[in-house]
Amino acid sequence: MSAPPADGIAGWAINLMETLGAPGAGLAIALENLFPPLPSEVILPLAGFTASKGSMSLFDAVLWTTLGSVIGALVLYGLGALLGRDRVVAIAAKLPLVKVSDIEKTEAWFAKHGRKTVFFGRMIPIFRSLISIPAGVERMPIMTFTLLTTLGSLIWNTAFVMAGYMLGENWSLVENYMGIVSKVVLGIVVLAVVAFVVIRLRDQRKGKYHARS
Repeated sequence: MSAPPADGIAGWAINLMETLGAPGAGLAIALENLFPPLPSEVILPLAGFTASKGSMSLFDAVLWTTLGSVIGALVLYGLGALLGRDRVVAIAAKLPLVKVSDIEKTEAWFAKHGRKTVFFGRMIPIFRSLISIPAGVERMPIMTFTLLTTLGSLIWNTAFVMAGYMLGENWSLVENYMGIVSKVVLGIVVLAVVAFVVIRLRDQRKGKYHARS
């Protein structure tokens, strides 16, 4: 396979890394956290590939990408904290098919499983970024959030940076396989949303039927 293309996300990321070095990789991953359409499955292997060419050390690639992950996550955590529970409840009350009780159930679930969710969520495409917002809304202790985010991100980032480092110009193999995983996760999310809508509409119809009886 050939070297990374000079255009698109891959071209942007590798130019950033070659210009700024390891901090460029950290900046790219921080932006990936804030804008999930930027895929870490592309950026991280590219950081490893760039390290294999000598533009940065492997240690610096892992260090800076993990730092970028934490910074991006903290920004989204702050957004969730700024939004707050009251605003979330107020928004939920105005949304069709959504009940305030849904928020309360989510809060109860997060209170019980929040730590595991933040840690393992760092290793799941799509959820990697989004999980920071409910953590902020629920005001998870900032030190706990930062520690779990750092550990989870370190595992994820190290795996993908190492893959890109070892594969070299074949780094895109990582993107190809993880693209399939991302599509599966997205498909599960879509099915879950569809199931929620169908069940909620059915419940509403039953409620109207009983009200008429």
